[in-house]
Amino acid sequence: MTTAITLEEARRHTYETVKRSRTSFGPGMRILSKQRREAMYAVYAFCREVDDIADEEGDLGEKRVALAAWRAEIDRLYNGTPEFPTGIALLEHVRAFDLPKEEFLLVIEGMEMDAAGPIVAPTMEELFAYTRRAAGAVGQLSMPIFGTPRNEIADNFSISLGDALQLTNILRDIEEDAAEGRIYLPRELLEKHDCPLTPDQIADAKGLPLVREEMAHLARGKFAAARKALRSLDWRILKPALLMMGVYERYLDKMTARGWANGQPRIGMTKTEKLSIAARWLFAPKLVDNNQQ
Repeated sequence: MTTAITLEEARRHTYETVKRSRTSFGPGMRILSKQRREAMYAVYAFCREVDDIADEEGDLGEKRVALAAWRAEIDRLYNGTPEFPTGIALLEHVRAFDLPKEEFLLVIEGMEMDAAGPIVAPTMEELFAYTRRAAGAVGQLSMPIFGTPRNEIADNFSISLGDALQLTNILRDIEEDAAEGRIYLPRELLEKHDCPLTPDQIADAKGLPLVREEMAHLARGKFAAARKALRSLDWRILKPALLMMGVYERYLDKMTARGWANGQPRIGMTKTEKLSIAARWLFAPKLVDNNQQ
């Protein structure tokens, strides 16, 4: 039986979830107004909790049960009767910002893909089905909170940016993912460059640098699509998303400048670099283009 909690306790729960995670999305969320910030905290807490179910050690059956419980909670949420702390925190924001139910369910679908077993060399179609759920759906939930009207251009921006961020993360985390039995790189590129489809061999594969290079090209194409859509949107209300865009483009640029040879450490960024990117987007967005990241 679920113990009822107050709305204030639910809000505190989502805030603590964000704080513990030390997410790179934190600075972007903090520049929002109080209501919009609390809404983003609640959405992030939901994403964190379902992601933890998929990622943590445990029996597949138990993970499926836990994710099914979240599906039931989303139904209760849209019926106005949530029971989970994060669901209770989400209720006022679902109503205030008309958050789309189907996007919450897509996030859960993405976690079900991860929970079903390590993803290993998906097809390109499967990869983008995953990124749409793991990242694009989060963007779709965020856009109404930022204040952007729901339309095709806004959809193109959020989904393209979600793909770009996810592809950049995949490039940063190849060795780390392989150590956990995962390969998110698409099968078509691995086969094209004669790379093994097994996690324990991928990190040293001779063709891997060429796969990385082609993945970087795909990521740049997604960043370019997001920028194209941005020209028809109000950048001022999208600052939280643009901060993330700037940071991840910088990651991609640093990896490209370093080269794609195997065996290099995971790319990072200093606090000063991140502050520089934030200043550009917050105070001089017209100065930011693909060549300045």
